[in-house]
Amino acid sequence: MQIYQVGGAVRDRLLNRPVTEVDWVVVGASAEQLLAQGYRPVGVDFPVFLHPQTGEEYALARTERKSGQGYGGFTFYASPEVTLEDDLIRRDLTINAMAEDAQGQIFDPYGGRADLDARVLRHVSPAFAEDPLRVLRVARFAARYAPLGFSVAPETLALMRQLSESGELNALTAERSWKEISRALLEPRPDVFIQVLRDCGALKQLLPEVDQLFGVPQPAAHHPEIDTGAHVLSVLRQCAEHQQPLTVRWACLLHDVGKGLTPQDHWPQHIAHEHKGLALIKAINQRTKAPKDCQELALLVGEYHTHGHRALELKAQTLLKLLQAFDAWRRPQRFAEFISSCEMDARGRLGFEQRAYPQAEYLRGALQATLGVTIQPLLERGLTGAELGQGLQKLRLQALENYREEQRDT
Repeated sequence: MQIYQVGGAVRDRLLNRPVTEVDWVVVGASAEQLLAQGYRPVGVDFPVFLHPQTGEEYALARTERKSGQGYGGFTFYASPEVTLEDDLIRRDLTINAMAEDAQGQIFDPYGGRADLDARVLRHVSPAFAEDPLRVLRVARFAARYAPLGFSVAPETLALMRQLSESGELNALTAERSWKEISRALLEPRPDVFIQVLRDCGALKQLLPEVDQLFGVPQPAAHHPEIDTGAHVLSVLRQCAEHQQPLTVRWACLLHDVGKGLTPQDHWPQHIAHEHKGLALIKAINQRTKAPKDCQELALLVGEYHTHGHRALELKAQTLLKLLQAFDAWRRPQRFAEFISSCEMDARGRLGFEQRAYPQAEYLRGALQATLGVTIQPLLERGLTGAELGQGLQKLRLQALENYREEQRDT
């Protein structure tokens, strides 16, 4: 019985990156032996066990065979005869197919170390094309390691394209896809994730509404980058550089999907793209089963992001309606994330990355002005129900009128 560290822990240690998760593979042992030593089994699908003291995952060396469609369509075989090389060859990338023993010796039968040095994401074997989830995983690794200079090997991209065209991506559950998408959006280069998916044809399968944006022009005066798809990638990059949360990144990915519906003879103008995009955003939200907070912010940002950009010009009544749409008094965090989304959108234009965005401070100030309004005087006047609500609305509107006047004077 021999035990090795495998996968990400070995890879990241060789890259001098923090190791956040350690996986182990056990060679030359049976499930009965591990159970006798106090290991606890995990689920029924894989021969994986939890260490009795550390709780870390230990998997028996295993081989796998394609037996059906999708991520779960595999039959596994684990026995003491399965070698370390047998186990490593079933993994996705060469940089994830290395092992390290207790003495620190690295076992690298498939050239992972050379690919680390060459900064290449390369598949281990043709069996890569049997698992559609690997398309998303490789794109996610590309997003993580792009700052280190990594790129996807052409032959691996070709296999990813083959998978995308096979229809196998449709066999992925929404939950599995969302797990990869959400993790990838939080990587240092989420724009690379989207670009790699596009390069292999997977974006057209998974998020066709976003794929449709590439090649759609916008007015050069407002968008020097012109291409809407390129703009969305730039916005995502700004999200990462400003360390925005997942909700903001998801909203920014989807905020302009309505522009994909504009007839070509109307290009580069996109009249009412905010309203037209809402049905698409709703459909994407439902298809991906994104969390509720992501869904809500994406819809609100899609509808109101141009309000954010025109904040300094908005009348008090329009400002009040904007705050009401976000339920900003009870959900100030959501309104703050809307402001962040608008700022990322503005900075995601070529040459605007470092430009000031005074609308952000202005909108924060507008909310603050209305927070100073108290309901007590209205209660003292005996107002209740609808009258109380109308009275509160009038006071908030007056507060916003005063705020606008003060801002004009300064």
